[in-house]
Amino acid sequence: MTTIQTLRVDPKYVNDLKKGYPLILKDAILNKDALQAEGDLIRLVDQHNRYIGTGYYGNQNKGIGWVFTTKEHETIDDEFFKKRLEKALSLRENYYNDSNTTAFRVVNGEGDGIGGLTIDYYDGYYMASWYSEGIYSFKESIYNALKELVDFKGVYEKKRFDTKGQYTEQDDFVMGTEGDFPIIIKENGMNFAVDLNDGAMTGIFLDQRDVREAIRDHYAQDTNMLNTFSYTGAFSVAAALGGAVKTTSVDLAKRSLPKTIEQFSVNGIDYEAQDMKVMDVFQYFKYAARHELKFDLVVLDPPSFARNKKMTFSTAKDYPKLLADAIQITEKNGIIVASTNNASFGMKKFKTFIDQAFKDTNTKYKIVEQYGLPKDFRATREFPEFNYLKVVFIKKLSK
Repeated sequence: MTTIQTLRVDPKYVNDLKKGYPLILKDAILNKDALQAEGDLIRLVDQHNRYIGTGYYGNQNKGIGWVFTTKEHETIDDEFFKKRLEKALSLRENYYNDSNTTAFRVVNGEGDGIGGLTIDYYDGYYMASWYSEGIYSFKESIYNALKELVDFKGVYEKKRFDTKGQYTEQDDFVMGTEGDFPIIIKENGMNFAVDLNDGAMTGIFLDQRDVREAIRDHYAQDTNMLNTFSYTGAFSVAAALGGAVKTTSVDLAKRSLPKTIEQFSVNGIDYEAQDMKVMDVFQYFKYAARHELKFDLVVLDPPSFARNKKMTFSTAKDYPKLLADAIQITEKNGIIVASTNNASFGMKKFKTFIDQAFKDTNTKYKIVEQYGLPKDFRATREFPEFNYLKVVFIKKLSK
């Protein structure tokens, strides 16, 4: 952590970085050849050699690193990371004190001043997700700070970057006591089974907490609900607990079936009274149209990008078609929950997709409410594009 490279910033990117833009974009650096090893500290300067900020080198998507601080004399050491964690923990105090919710985000990357790292809490267990080799080089300082600041049952990690074949799923456990998974966490009083040592996923996407609560409390009563790209069926669980007459969960992954059964079971819901389909969502839309199936509540939460043998799906270009298919099998005055976690476009653009789909199907609609990330998923206030989650509740009106 002692090597510091000085990088000159292209003038057109200087103002954004000075205002607090945390991502160091590849195109922003004029002397990229000065970069050496991921994890090296970076001193950013303008064309007149004036200080802009200090960060680190770590390849992640469009960036080559993140800014840690814009204070020229702040040292990036163990104490720096301890202070950042301390602040992040204090901002989540209400979550720690809420017995109805025992899983939430503790560190949300750049929103908490440590770009490239997220830390989630699962009822006494912590899960660190590292998004570049660069940030992973600071693991010792960060784990030492965590050890000092919190009591934990165990700590797990996910390395979400290319490790040249060195990473295996068994490496997830870091310290403390290994968990007997699945463990049951609570979310607004609902139960969810999670496994922190089972590959890339844990069984629940914590950023959809507010959306699940809204479905349970305000939209599910007496509905026939369809949950597409259902993963482990968490939205279906929320709907069933909110009084849905029936839920249908559709996902192409074979493991979605036992995982969805598990989520229903830990909530005391009779899974045999629910419908679960292991099939492609677009094929299911055709099946539903053929059988004249209609739903009062439809959840669309696709991955940003997916590929199967027959087609490639990207939310950036295919969302209007997906939504148009959903409109056809939604009852009049039914609700469609349109969601995307694609960070490459904002809410304004997402709403143009929604408008296009309803125009294409000659259907009127009304946006009832919308959601972004919950409060524990802190985003950089000056740059709303880091608030990647976009969820819109849409009422289908008459044609």
